[in-house]
Amino acid sequence: MGEIITVDDPADPRLHDFTDLTDVELRRRREPAEGLFIAEGEKVVRRAGDAGYGMRSMLLSRKWVDVMRDVIDRSDAPVYVVEPALAEQVTGYHVHRGALASMQRRPLPDPDDVLRTARRVVVLESVNDHTNIGAIFRSAAALGMDAVLLSPDCADPLYRRSVKVSMGAVFSVPYARLETWPKGLTTVQNLGFTVLALTPDERAHTLDETAPHRMDRVALMLGAEGTGLSPRALSAADTWVRIPMSHGVDSLNVGAAAAVAFYAVTAGRPQE
Repeated sequence: MGEIITVDDPADPRLHDFTDLTDVELRRRREPAEGLFIAEGEKVVRRAGDAGYGMRSMLLSRKWVDVMRDVIDRSDAPVYVVEPALAEQVTGYHVHRGALASMQRRPLPDPDDVLRTARRVVVLESVNDHTNIGAIFRSAAALGMDAVLLSPDCADPLYRRSVKVSMGAVFSVPYARLETWPKGLTTVQNLGFTVLALTPDERAHTLDETAPHRMDRVALMLGAEGTGLSPRALSAADTWVRIPMSHGVDSLNVGAAAAVAFYAVTAGRPQE
């Protein structure tokens, strides 16, 4: 069981993992470099532990100690108990969910390892909004996608906002980064995947016409909010696909579009 320690100084160096959580640029640099990520809220902390991530430390308000007792008892990590006002000083925001855990990152697998047993994968290009990353991972997990591949400039799925929006789904869907873009797509295609580029372009086939759920191995590629897929990515795809729009709407938010497309890709897929 981890030691439970009451802390009353916001400058205590033991709280270093939890400082300045609202400084996005700082945390994006710090967390991968220091090998950590932050899990926020009871459910997310539990899911991170269940997924095998090691705990470095916890930051709790007093009333959450009993709630998280079983998690505390299973870990050797120290538990820092603070007043809510002090937690806000340290993190930069009101921690209304009451429980934060600093978790140890694991090395990312190679794309080949992620793809080896997959049949339905997501490929993301330049999706650098953490909320969209979290929403996409949550839909991917819920709708049965097997893995996610990220272009080199995609946002970090383990950033606190991504983890929170996904409700911990980032822990349950395997993912990897392609080292080169879009050249890395050849790795996907060489393993027998048909790369479908999701675009609102009227020249694209509808998802119904394409029938991706009948294909043996499918990689569905999505681009960033607003700009969509780059011309290079579209050129590298095997087929362009689109979601038909009505009432003058030209496109959906990437998170919503992903959910619709994931269902089209996985509907009728045999359960394994």
